[in-house]
Amino acid sequence: MGKIKVKVTRKTAETDEISSYRLEAAGPQPLPHFSPGSHIDVHLPNGLIRQYSLMNTQGAYYEIAVLRSPQGRGGSITMHAAVQQGDELWISAPRNHFALREDAAHSLLIAGGIGITPMVGMARRLQALGRGFRLHYAARSRDRMAFHGLLAAELGEHAQFHFDDQGGLELAALLESPGADNHLYVCGPKGLIDAVLGCAQSLGWASDRVHYELFAAEVSQADSSGFDIEIQGLGRIVRVPEGVSAVNALAAAGIQIPVSCEQGVCGTCLTRVVEGEPEHRDMYLTDDEKRSCTVFLPCCSRAKSSMLVIAL
Repeated sequence: MGKIKVKVTRKTAETDEISSYRLEAAGPQPLPHFSPGSHIDVHLPNGLIRQYSLMNTQGAYYEIAVLRSPQGRGGSITMHAAVQQGDELWISAPRNHFALREDAAHSLLIAGGIGITPMVGMARRLQALGRGFRLHYAARSRDRMAFHGLLAAELGEHAQFHFDDQGGLELAALLESPGADNHLYVCGPKGLIDAVLGCAQSLGWASDRVHYELFAAEVSQADSSGFDIEIQGLGRIVRVPEGVSAVNALAAAGIQIPVSCEQGVCGTCLTRVVEGEPEHRDMYLTDDEKRSCTVFLPCCSRAKSSMLVIAL
């Protein structure tokens, strides 16, 4: 499915930094079905494309929330300043790289900051199914926690709230009982995800029962040596200079690879590697895919070898 036109039928300031948006179909066709953990691409008025998780379960609308980040790359600022109730936008159909295991004996959901958005839909789905679960939601302070009242009312004892100015999360206590069929989900800043994954591994959680989604990848082209990319079948070699991403170097040479998040999170620019060894810097590929050296994400990853041969 191609792009879908939607209308912003409601915009709500949830905190000083977070606004939520209700998106409804702008045409006669209903919005596509989706599952908890799904996200959409939003095509912004200034040409940027950004990914936002769907918060609601099923219905005649999609609901997203956006954290305004002055230090970001412009997407959140545009959403807050330029997208208002009544505006029309183009979005993609939902995709899900953070799927919920609905048959798990118990699900432990850990969210930090704006990472709460996919967890809202997951928690609502688990509650509707009557499954065992617990949501732990952390924020810097009470006034910076979006949807606190909503989640407290809907989820009751299934939700627990943690604030950095009151001690924050005690991960060892939360993760101490992996269980035979328990699943762990975490979403939020990279620091939180790294801490949860490290703690879970040390306490014996099996890797196939630990699921995460990163909201802000730390992608830098600093301290990056240059390398060459050869396009298989074209006989062209493109130099990727130090400090320039592969996708930007290719674009400057007239070779366009579709991109979206530009942070190694969404997988839109996934490209096949024919020869050479990539230096993976993404959060999208599995460990096995990275070890295979058969694909890489040129928006953020580079090369350990002097040349990569890619197939377009």
